[in-house]
Amino acid sequence: MSPTELLPLADVIACCAPIAREAISAENAEKLARSLKAVADPSRIRIISLVASANDSEVCVCDFLEPLGLGQPTVSHHLKILVEAGILTREKRGTWAYYRLVPGALDSLGALLTSA
Repeated sequence: MSPTELLPLADVIACCAPIAREAISAENAEKLARSLKAVADPSRIRIISLVASANDSEVCVCDFLEPLGLGQPTVSHHLKILVEAGILTREKRGTWAYYRLVPGALDSLGALLTSA
């Protein structure tokens, strides 16, 4: 895995104890930082919010363009990063792709940062 490649969130959770319970190793800190980087972008946070607040818990790729005010290639780039990070799942239906939150992904990420 290259230093810039994202580690799926499930793998980060498996490798790292919550940082409030014990000191994190340099290797695990690097893995966690890459995952946090995936969500540390205003457009990606808005994408997560749009999906989380959707009536049926999924959003078609076509429905991101107007609310985000971004072009299709930029939206697709952000979605790809969130899927690779294990935050969203993608399901292709005909010519459209639909995105959902991975169940528990955000809770798991938050658990790494707290002692709860």
